[in-house]
Amino acid sequence: MQQVEDVVIVGAGISGLTTALGLHRLGIRSLVLESFDTLRITGFALGIWTNAWRALDAIGVGDHLRQQHHTVVGVEFRNVVFSRISGLQMFKVSYKAKGKHGDHEVRCVKRKLLLEALASELPSGTIRFSSKVVSIEESGYFKLVHLADGTILKAKVLVGCDGVNSVVAKWLGFKPPVFTGRSAIRGCAEFKSSHEFDPMLMQYLGNGVRSGTVPCDDKNVYWFFSWSPSSQEKELEGNPAQLKQYMLSKLGKVSDEVRAVVENTNLDAFISSPLRYGHPWELLWGNISKGTVCVAGDALHPMTPDIAQGGCAALEDGVVLARCLGEALLKNRRQEIRNEGEQGKEEYKMIERGLNKYASERKWRSFDLISAAYVVGFIQEAHGKIMTFLRNKFFTPILAGLLLKKADYDCGKLRSS
Repeated sequence: MQQVEDVVIVGAGISGLTTALGLHRLGIRSLVLESFDTLRITGFALGIWTNAWRALDAIGVGDHLRQQHHTVVGVEFRNVVFSRISGLQMFKVSYKAKGKHGDHEVRCVKRKLLLEALASELPSGTIRFSSKVVSIEESGYFKLVHLADGTILKAKVLVGCDGVNSVVAKWLGFKPPVFTGRSAIRGCAEFKSSHEFDPMLMQYLGNGVRSGTVPCDDKNVYWFFSWSPSSQEKELEGNPAQLKQYMLSKLGKVSDEVRAVVENTNLDAFISSPLRYGHPWELLWGNISKGTVCVAGDALHPMTPDIAQGGCAALEDGVVLARCLGEALLKNRRQEIRNEGEQGKEEYKMIERGLNKYASERKWRSFDLISAAYVVGFIQEAHGKIMTFLRNKFFTPILAGLLLKKADYDCGKLRSS
């Protein structure tokens, strides 16, 4: 039995839920398919920068999340070998911190709270859990979405927000993301009483690794650690206790407070995840959209976390996609079509134009972010003496400004003015 749906979104992550909520705000129903039996909250927390707050405000959940998370006032880079500051940027003080779209706003947001805030605003039944997509095929103006349980959904629009291993991206012809040779460990330490961390994003460079801390609120501090494990070091990945000790040994000259954050984190957080990225040039000649199918979020722009824009860009995607798709679907509702055959054809063309518009808007933005993240990550974790000297002397002092520059972007409102 086939079930007909106007818009099917694969993946209840950041981009999928943002797209669904954006469409809901415009009066358009969608169905979100999630392969897990609940919202996936792995990742602990993520930096939400100025561009992402604009997207959250566009869909009406920004203020709710602001009340739960502290403002980050600046970013500081330290060399852990010599224990000295190599770069500093205060977001509200320096004239450089004011972007063309206004003052910057940065907070570290718990992933669980972000996803719950998005999901709680959706109508009941929008998200269908335990719904794994196994294949996609075409049927006239529709796409047939086959689920693992045997269900077949007949969709007018199919949106892939299903991450780096996206089934929809594969259908569109995207190649799988490639391994960078680097991996990351992330966690969040919860204190019984208020911690003593300043509201700063602290990044520590040296010893061939990059680590950092940033407070989320009064009691929670998020931390990260990225490295390029040798074949011998990769054996540690199966032993969280050894991985934790290795990480502590590589932190270098950091404060006791930073060490305490890692030491107080539960062992189940010590999982080393490979960092992957998509070749940015694929976006230039690949199919971000094809007919009535498109991709968003990590399915569109898998990138390394080095400029903290993966989740932010996913929020941008959701707003832009909802706007472009909404324009097409709402316009179709207003038109008077003579017969059912003509209606299907016209609707298909309108949706196709809407998704092409979305792809055009997101192509260069995604290309820029993927490329910048890869280059920044390569430089920050370079081992050689020359690269280390250049990084400490020239690159790190301007990196904070680069982070602000990439965040100085406005994806616009849900409705075109």
